Amino acid sequence: MDPRTDNSKQEVIDESPTLEDSSKYLLASIIESSNDAIISKNLQGVVTSWNAAAQRIFGYTADEMIGQPILRLIPEELHSQEFEILAKVRAGERIKHYETVRVRKGGEKFPVSVTISPVKDGTGKVIGASKIAQDISDQMRFDDSRVRLAAIVDCADDAIISKDLNGIIKTWNQGACRMFGYTSEEMVGQPLLRLIPEELHYEEDEILRKLRAGERIDHYETTRCRKNGEFVEVSVTISPIRNDEGRVIGASKIARDISDRKRMEKLLIQSEKLAATGRMAAAIAHEVNNPLESLMNLIYLARQNCSASPKAQDYLLTAEDELERVSHIARQTLGYYRDIGSPTDLYLHDLIENVLTVYRSKLLASGISVESSFNDLRKISVSRGEMIQVFSNLIANGIDAMKEGGKLCISLRKINVAQGEGIQTIIRDDGVGISHENLQRIFEPFFTTKGNLGTGIGLWVTKQLVETRGGQIAVSSSTEPGKSGTSVTIYIPFATPKDRN
Repeated sequence: MDPRTDNSKQEVIDESPTLEDSSKYLLASIIESSNDAIISKNLQGVVTSWNAAAQRIFGYTADEMIGQPILRLIPEELHSQEFEILAKVRAGERIKHYETVRVRKGGEKFPVSVTISPVKDGTGKVIGASKIAQDISDQMRFDDSRVRLAAIVDCADDAIISKDLNGIIKTWNQGACRMFGYTSEEMVGQPLLRLIPEELHYEEDEILRKLRAGERIDHYETTRCRKNGEFVEVSVTISPIRNDEGRVIGASKIARDISDRKRMEKLLIQSEKLAATGRMAAAIAHEVNNPLESLMNLIYLARQNCSASPKAQDYLLTAEDELERVSHIARQTLGYYRDIGSPTDLYLHDLIENVLTVYRSKLLASGISVESSFNDLRKISVSRGEMIQVFSNLIANGIDAMKEGGKLCISLRKINVAQGEGIQTIIRDDGVGISHENLQRIFEPFFTTKGNLGTGIGLWVTKQLVETRGGQIAVSSSTEPGKSGTSVTIYIPFATPKDRN
């Protein structure tokens, strides 16, 4: 019969792949295209499957490894691991992310992370194991580099800090702990503004603006604040931190303490100013001393012809003494010659009264009263000119501080301190006072709070003269309304440094 004419029902066989077959093909494709080595083995540790990634990682082809013991990939000293793994697999256990060492075909050992799962048949019986092995050589190198880098950062002398684009601190090294006084626990998660003086907060806004634009800030010199409230001068370098897409997500900041360098720079500038002043002063010293000598001669002649008025005689004598002192200061301070005169035994209160006589008209004009308490019942050996210069500087400063009038209190008394017996002088005014910031600098040469009216060398010279004599000087001050004023305390020992030696 011709099958073409047979109208009977024909049996049709469907040869299209089933869903189960499709899943198997898909699974096989995934295994073969995986970047990780995927291997299966039986319960005797013999390899039963081997994907392309296993060949790339270990160097063996599938033909070389299927049917071979997995021990071929394990260093001899680690063979015991395989026996332990097989025991756990037989018990149905899964081993996740186990880091160990394996061997390539060429004998090279390398680190791997393996995950091993038991393979079961349809009845649930364990018949083998699947193993996924990942080469973690690059990761280990990266981790090692990261650990080394972290150690370098943590041991650095400089403060190394990272922050996000909101200015919140993310990391804080030991250098930052030493420089600023805060621990990592105290600062991570806190705003960086905590380190910045309030008047400089605008800097952080500008820095963050530049960082968002991807800019780097090199060696920016500024001031930051320690935990104890001290200010520290720093040089900062700030670099943007980018993610994998190149987007700026934060910043790293390296801060170096430059306080010592700044102090040296200031000292150098002061030294240069003093040297320049000395050179200029030496040039004019001769011109200053000539008219001074003429004035002294004229005063001497006036005294000879003014016998009718004892008070006028006293004024002329005081004027003569003051001109002699000016001449002395010009020669000594301006470097024309060094004072080699012998000290004189005298009462300090006599010198103070002499200075007050000179400033009497200025005290009256300023509405300043003077309250004195002199208990220096013993003479002291000092340079008369130098001590008059010390008291003149301090009394003049007190007068300048009381533009609206006030009271100048001066006391003298004998004291006994660790350095020995001496005389303590306290000169106190109730003027405007000196701010805390300026009080730290008042003995610096050329520093003045009087603007164009001050030279900035009065207190510096005073300190030099007092300490050369073996004494000490201290200043306290307040600007609090109703309690403002400045107090200067001077201690001059009876024994000179030479006597003590």
